[in-house]
Amino acid sequence: MDYKDTLILPTTTFPMRANLGANAPKVYVKWQEESVYAHMQAKRKGQESFNLHDGPPYANGHLHIGHALNKILKDVVVKHRYFAGFCVDYTPGWDCHGLPIEQQVEKEFKDKDNVLEFRKRCYSHAKKFIDIQRNEFLQLGVVGDYEKPYETLDYAFEASIYGMLCIVAQKGLLKQRFKPVYWSWACQSALAEAEVEYKDKQSDSIFVAFNLAPQSAAFLAKEAHFSVEQTPKDLALVIWTTTPWTLPANAAIALKPKTTYAITSAGHIAALELAPKLLEKGILKGEIVGSFESDLLEKHEAINPLNGRASLVVLGNHVSLEEGSGAVHTAPGHGEEDYFLGLDYGLEVLMPVDDFGRYDEEILEKKAFATGVFRRACA
Repeated sequence: MDYKDTLILPTTTFPMRANLGANAPKVYVKWQEESVYAHMQAKRKGQESFNLHDGPPYANGHLHIGHALNKILKDVVVKHRYFAGFCVDYTPGWDCHGLPIEQQVEKEFKDKDNVLEFRKRCYSHAKKFIDIQRNEFLQLGVVGDYEKPYETLDYAFEASIYGMLCIVAQKGLLKQRFKPVYWSWACQSALAEAEVEYKDKQSDSIFVAFNLAPQSAAFLAKEAHFSVEQTPKDLALVIWTTTPWTLPANAAIALKPKTTYAITSAGHIAALELAPKLLEKGILKGEIVGSFESDLLEKHEAINPLNGRASLVVLGNHVSLEEGSGAVHTAPGHGEEDYFLGLDYGLEVLMPVDDFGRYDEEILEKKAFATGVFRRACA
């Protein structure tokens, strides 16, 4: 006798093996035939609602494991809320604009100068993969209102965005200003942060002396604490930067708040904590003869030696005393951290680089490079 026949086991109508590879697709097809999502909504009609606002995938190719992870986790949330008694509402959608779609079209259509044809092909490519991805999501068992999805290329959808933008503008909530974005000079297109790949690169860092404006220098000479009677004739903030090529776009110099800064007999200014090391290396000249608290110089001005533009002295918690000079070159047009600091102080967002990553004509007309000012400042 087989010992398993002596066990009292429950008798079921379903097989021991799940055989999901063959059975799951049949279940999902049955869900579609029976309009399971519509049935779920009807059964919970009048109950407290639960809406899942889903960021759309690009309609640019077949699904991959990232799509599966994203959508299955969201589907678990939707179904959990349904079984918790909520009336669920999940409308899938697709992002039909942008570089990922353009890159796929460019593989077969090289004539990007033919803008109308290129747009037409991008539109067709997106429509094609909306249908493909819809079927692939259904094969994952992800339920939702696939009969009425939102598509960003739909003219009514685009019109609704424009209409809402008009309402926002009429209420005075719309502001126009420049901000730094990731940009591909090769593709001539903005990039999402997730599309940026970084390469390790060793860049030169430099120290540059920014002379204080005459009024600011006179104010500091009067207010700072000096160990000798005679103050230096010229006072200059010695800034430090790891991106020398952004110096033409300088709008400010950031000092660390509530920090003591040293003044040397040569008029050079740097954080007191860093000054001895900088004097030893010959970056600062002379000897320490005075000091002041950084907040004293806030909103005063220095002069950019490259172009003669005023550079506002600001305070920033991001300023480090581990390296550099404690005075950080700030260019709101070249970095997110600088940009947000610039918003606090109303700084101008300067962008002297064109769409191809080259200095534009406005900078070249300044003749800062031709006169050797840039080389002297870097030295």
